[in-house]
Amino acid sequence: MEGLFLYKLIILYMLDRIDEYMLTNTQLNDFILDKGYTNNPFNIHESLSELIDAGFISRNVIRDTTHYKITNAGEEALSYFENRLPIAIKQDILDYFAEQRINLKNESQIYSDYFFNDNQEYTVECIIKERKDIVLDLKLSVPTKSLATSICDSWREKSADVYSYLINELFTNEDK
Repeated sequence: MEGLFLYKLIILYMLDRIDEYMLTNTQLNDFILDKGYTNNPFNIHESLSELIDAGFISRNVIRDTTHYKITNAGEEALSYFENRLPIAIKQDILDYFAEQRINLKNESQIYSDYFFNDNQEYTVECIIKERKDIVLDLKLSVPTKSLATSICDSWREKSADVYSYLINELFTNEDK
């Protein structure tokens, strides 16, 4: 099977099987390189670029990390060619997901980013998603870039505690 075609099929299959999550550039590269499907990261980069140009996948950059998601057009293309992807590779992908499930979910579902806003401050956005639904979308305005970075850096570790705190504080009990 032609190299780039194989890499494109692997990428589409991975993105299709990950449900509503997105995969990072690092996760895709690590899988394809670690399994020995290629030893040249440029092949993966070229495959990703061509899939984006064709509209088969979308890209979202969050704090210098690129995340990919399959599009409807990508799902349709995969349905035509999925039978050309060897069963052994499909099983490798499913095994990888089973081994990495917690890490994949955490990386895709809890994220944060910041940007410089019109008030000459930084807006920090901290998000928790459950499948396709946004559970929490918290936006904070902070005065410095270092504070924005610090909040983003600690969000993954502290997001569950922040969410629990907000629910407990905002929940009104009529029996009080």
